Amino acid sequence: MTKRTLTLLVFICVVATAIALYLIADIDADRVEAWLNSWGIWAPIAYIAAYAIGTILLLPSTPLNLAGGALFGLWGGTLWSSLGAIAAALLTFGFARTIGREWVASRLAGQWEAIDADIRRSGLLYLFAIRLLPILPYGFVNLAAGLTAVTWRDYTIGTAIGTVLGLLPFIAIGSSGRDLMQGGSIWGLILALTVVAGLILAAVWYRQRRSPPS
Repeated sequence: MTKRTLTLLVFICVVATAIALYLIADIDADRVEAWLNSWGIWAPIAYIAAYAIGTILLLPSTPLNLAGGALFGLWGGTLWSSLGAIAAALLTFGFARTIGREWVASRLAGQWEAIDADIRRSGLLYLFAIRLLPILPYGFVNLAAGLTAVTWRDYTIGTAIGTVLGLLPFIAIGSSGRDLMQGGSIWGLILALTVVAGLILAAVWYRQRRSPPS
């Protein structure tokens, strides 16, 4: 992935996040509660489906993470967002590894080899680590990983654990932002933003330190 492409993706994610935070500020807690009660079990099902479809289409997932926290709270948002993200990750990985391999390879030519080189060195640990890096597009990793030597087992375990931990700070921002708009404490939001900033710095450091594939 070129530096220009990465910069554009980061810009899109930042803008999408800002818009999502602005919309969260207008959320009415009573209306949200009424909506969730009226939809029942279909509310999280609809959210999981929307999350999975958006991820498969390579759309920024940050707004959905923030919305999940605002709608379902910290733990509910983490659960439903993780299920949507992991489902999309497995479907996209399977597509890239089987029937869509040639199509994906033609569009990611020259971009997935670096991931393959790292996976050959560390496998499961690499998948776990890369899922924690918020500036690396989640959907792109799903596609690229399907072209690498990673096994289904390592991909599934690394993705599942890394996804949950990687989503948690963004879900916390959505949940804390909603609480703040309702008169709650600002410290939860500050802590979540601090963790996200730390993850972004770690991602930048990782990309600078990563050796190119041989």
